[in-house]
Order: sequence, then C-alpha cells, then structure tokens
Amino acid sequence: MSKIEKLEEEIKQLNQKELEEFRRWFYEFDAEAWDLKLEDDIRAGKLDQLANEALDAHKAGRSRELWNILPLQVS
Repeated sequence: MSKIEKLEEEIKQLNQKELEEFRRWFYEFDAEAWDLKLEDDIRAGKLDQLANEALDAHKAGRSRELWNILPLQVS
C-alpha cells in the first residue's frame, strides 16, 4: 500500500471534528507550500517573461484596473 493510500484510509477514519481540523491544517499547509514555490519561481526568474508581457500590455493600454472588474469582497 502506498503512502497516499495509507493516508486516504486514515482520513476516512476521522470523525467530523477531526476532519475539519485536518482540512484547516491542510489548507494552511498547502497555501504555505504554494507561496514558497511561487517565491522560488520568482527568484529563479521563471515569471519574468510573463511580468514583462503584462507590463508591455499595460503600457500599450491593454489592461484594466482590477477593482473595476472584480466583485467587491468584504472580509
């Protein structure tokens, strides 16, 4: 049985409260991993081309302000 399969079986055994705690923990864990990967990619220059294309498009008038197109979200 693989590690993933073992984890799946363990997760299936969690009660509702434990599952809620696991979800909260995993959400935070996954968000942190995503942030670290993004930071690594930025430092490695992997997003430079996309950033330059976005800046060029903005300079050429092919962009809009986000708050004019995204719905207002209240925390």
